[in-house]
Amino acid sequence: MVKAIVGANWGDEGKGKITDMFAAESDVVIRFQGGANAGHTIINDYGKFALHQLPSGVCYSHTVNIIGNGVAVDIPKLMDEIKSVTDKGVPMPKIMVSERAQMMMPYHVLLDVYEEERLGKNSYGSTKSGIAPFYSDKYAKKGFQICELFDEEYLREKLEGVVEVKNLTLKHVYGKSGSDLLDADEIFKTLMEYRDMIAPFVADTSKFIAQAIKDGKKILLEGQLGSLKDPDFGIYPMVTSSSTLAGYGSVGAGIPPYEIKDVVAVTKAYSSAVGAGEFVSEIFGDEAEEMRKRGGDAGEYGATTHRPRRMGWFDCVATRYGCRAQGATSVVLTAIDCLSYLKEIPVCVGYEIDGEVTGDFPVTPKLKKAKPVLKVLPGWGTDIRGIKEFDKLPKEAQDYVLFIEKEIGVPIKMVSNGPGRSEVIFR
Repeated sequence: MVKAIVGANWGDEGKGKITDMFAAESDVVIRFQGGANAGHTIINDYGKFALHQLPSGVCYSHTVNIIGNGVAVDIPKLMDEIKSVTDKGVPMPKIMVSERAQMMMPYHVLLDVYEEERLGKNSYGSTKSGIAPFYSDKYAKKGFQICELFDEEYLREKLEGVVEVKNLTLKHVYGKSGSDLLDADEIFKTLMEYRDMIAPFVADTSKFIAQAIKDGKKILLEGQLGSLKDPDFGIYPMVTSSSTLAGYGSVGAGIPPYEIKDVVAVTKAYSSAVGAGEFVSEIFGDEAEEMRKRGGDAGEYGATTHRPRRMGWFDCVATRYGCRAQGATSVVLTAIDCLSYLKEIPVCVGYEIDGEVTGDFPVTPKLKKAKPVLKVLPGWGTDIRGIKEFDKLPKEAQDYVLFIEKEIGVPIKMVSNGPGRSEVIFR
């Protein structure tokens, strides 16, 4: 059985805790896209972890954790992340890295920073982790697979050709010269260090996964970010550079598409986002700051960037679309306890565009014109954290969940009402 857990919105939906719960029941957990530019926060008996590249099964000794071929592998950061986990008392996890995965090159972060500087006020709100240059190189066939580290002659020849092209870009696009240009010998030396770091983990993960499926193992696909950050179906161009959709798991992990039986989409009881891009239900000022302060497990700040997240009301239009794009079979609604301070809770139920109201999520040029159509629901005004049965929630909280479920058209099977692993209501 293959289950995928993915985000229905802009990322930051609280997937970490839910993924951690599912990972406990899984034999194999696979990261299939993205890189170190985002993260999952999980809290368990070992402590609190912000995982960026490592799959969320690393705290379980029975779980094999795979970094698939769709991931942008930042090797030094991965080594640091493994150490940060074991330093907290977690036994060394079982980790496999696809030999076909591509690695972040030393110059990718530089190119990311230079491009954001060049764009100025029109920048994409990048985390400056090198993700866009990485995926640009991958699809321009100028990337480097991890397996190439183990053929020095092949690697050196390819590297010299790529460095020549990169230096032309640095000179003529970004105005760099002298010591700011790349040195193929220095980069080759760095790559040999990368090889020694990653060598113990490199494997033919596609073969391993195929056997795991044949053996009936429980496999969990773990996605990063959410539907609205997908480069094809999201708020392009303010998106990430790899597909955030469950369907990409078949590509980024090497799983037949018909094996993905269950797609769990996670959405928050309100909205939040990091970075630039359209966000129709966004709120501002003191109202946003109050929600930000009360949100998440320690306020709404990015797990990787620590930037304050943009805040907004729950968006039925965006979430319905996000669930459709993911092919969601069920939904997890997180952080409902964070709304307990509100007497009334607005919910975005439509978009007004050029004087017409729509319930459909539009393409970006139309999205830029959209204004939220809000329906105000009564709040419950009492702390619900710790309640584990749906019918024990205040009626207003139950009605809030049921209203969202009807609007998005996908059953809400779990409601998270606190950051702890046990603070979950199953329906």
